[in-house]
Amino acid sequence: MREERAYAVIVACFAAGLYLAVLVAAFGLLSLATDTEVIADPSAGPLVGPVMTGAAVAVLLVLLIVTGTRVPGDQQRIAPLTALGVGIACYLAYCVAGGVAGAFATGDVLHFVLFAAGQLGSLYAITTGLAAFLITLLYQLVLVGRFRQRGRPRWPWERPDDE
Repeated sequence: MREERAYAVIVACFAAGLYLAVLVAAFGLLSLATDTEVIADPSAGPLVGPVMTGAAVAVLLVLLIVTGTRVPGDQQRIAPLTALGVGIACYLAYCVAGGVAGAFATGDVLHFVLFAAGQLGSLYAITTGLAAFLITLLYQLVLVGRFRQRGRPRWPWERPDDE
């Protein structure tokens, strides 16, 4: 059981790294395709974008670790509703963290509410949620595949001949 949890945590860390890379690439491509800025508000400051992305990645990492270690390895399943919940949580964390960081940057609480509300409909926030949904599904698929295999990966010549 201990090895299963360690494996789930390690895979969750790699999934969070993949999520960060996907977000950076997607934001760059969206910005290039739509000719918009990721953070359209110039008064928000230079750290608001990284804080928003970091919050989404942190939420994803925590939720993946919780979902991966909560269920024993032989009972792991692909759960689309869990992945949807993780996607929504990352989407909301992205928006709320932007509002909080914007409020700290400007010192205006009203700016927090307006900035967070403005982010709810942005393509970048929606991309954050969709990417989290897909990465969570892939994470679950990796866990299900690993635990169904029963043990470490083996080369074809290492497998016992059952024929």
